[in-house]
Parts: sequence; structure tokens; C-alpha cells
Amino acid sequence: MWLDPALTKPFEFYQFWMNTDDRDAVRYLKYFTFLTPERIRELEDATARAPEKRDAQRTLAREVTRLVHGDAAVRDAEAATAALFGRDLGAMSARDLLEVFSNVPSFSVEMRGGGTPVVELLSSTGVTSSRSEATRLIRGGGLYINERRVTDEKAVITADQAIEGQLFVVRKGKKDNFLIRIERAAP
Repeated sequence: MWLDPALTKPFEFYQFWMNTDDRDAVRYLKYFTFLTPERIRELEDATARAPEKRDAQRTLAREVTRLVHGDAAVRDAEAATAALFGRDLGAMSARDLLEVFSNVPSFSVEMRGGGTPVVELLSSTGVTSSRSEATRLIRGGGLYINERRVTDEKAVITADQAIEGQLFVVRKGKKDNFLIRIERAAP
């Protein structure tokens, strides 16, 4: 974790604090923020009552990111978090997606006008180890491209379906994300 935004992007910085364990969040609020003891106690009580809301972590992430990177970085990180975890990738620009997914495996593929079968795309990029694994993943309902579940193993994906014609965000299972960048081939 770096304070320099060139080494740890503000979104990653924000997410680091959001992912703080419940047992550490209140302690970190005391160490790393200028919140009053009363406010910290309120957050501690709220976290004890409803830990799934992550009030202490959200406040910690917001306050520390604001101190280090400023208000604009907090707004951007919260907007990206809402889009990403609210699964509204269409609301994000290609530039924002590249930043948000800067630490996930990324692949570039050449795509012709007719598109590429999804099974081939997954196996050729390494998202899956084989075509049969890709087929099993699709049949099991565990593959999403740009947050749309892929249900047909014979589906063909085209560059027109990419976000801004440039990117596919592939989710395998619940948490494994991949970024596929499109390089358009000559017709």
C-alpha cells in the first residue's frame, strides 16, 4: 500500500480500507482518522448491530482516502465501487474500467467482424484451461461477460458487444475477474 497515486491508485487505496476486517476497522478509525471518539463509538455500535452494512469500513475508506488523495478521489472511488459491485459496468467508461481492473489478469485479442465463439475466447486467453472447462463453466451458470450471464456455449461474441468497443469484463464464478482488450483485425 502506497500513498503515491502512481503506485497505488485511489480506487485500490479505497478498496484496501473497505476490505478491512471487522475486528480492525474501529481500531484503524482511531489511528488513521480525525473522527471524534463519539463518532467512532457510533460506528462501532452500528458495526456490531449490522456488520453486513460495513459502516465502519466505508467511513474508514472515505476518511483515509480523503486525507491522502482528496475529495475528488473519494467521489471517483465510491462511484466506481457502486458501479462495480452494483454490477452496472455499462455506467463506467473504458478508462475507468482499466483503472478499476488494473490488477486483474488482462489479455488482448484480435477480433474479426464475425466475432469469436465464447468458448474459444475463454480458452485462448487463459480464462479457462480448455474448451471443455469453458463449456462446463457456461453450462453451470458461472460465466458473465460485461455482467451478463452467458448461457449458450455456442454463443459468439463480437467487438460491438464490448464496452466502448474496446473491453470485455469477464467474471468466472463469484470473484475471478478478467479483462479482455479488443484489437480489431483488418477485414
